[in-house]
Amino acid sequence: MTSFKPCPDKPNCVSSQAEDARHSISPLAVKKSSDWPKSVIDVLSSVRGITVTDVNDDYIHAECRSLIFRFVDDLELLWDSRKSICQVRSASRVGHSDLGVNRRRVEKIRKLLQKIQ
Repeated sequence: MTSFKPCPDKPNCVSSQAEDARHSISPLAVKKSSDWPKSVIDVLSSVRGITVTDVNDDYIHAECRSLIFRFVDDLELLWDSRKSICQVRSASRVGHSDLGVNRRRVEKIRKLLQKIQ
């Protein structure tokens, strides 16, 4: 996998690979090392409601469950070896607007990752 599925034409998705301002978010500044998946998984696992579901050398998928309504969002992280950055996508599975939840989630993860770098 080298790219994510594009965000739908709804305000409930952010992606570092999106080209439009509504969906665009900066990639995560993560240094890839031998423990890259483990350190990122540790951060993700520390956030309430996030469950890592799939991991390989360059890709991590997690499900993010909302606390009240139990909606599930998908969070994807992809190591981009060409740019030496971590691409990120967070998207709601249902509904039209997420009221900024996916963007706030990615920014929270960004801050947590910065603490361990």
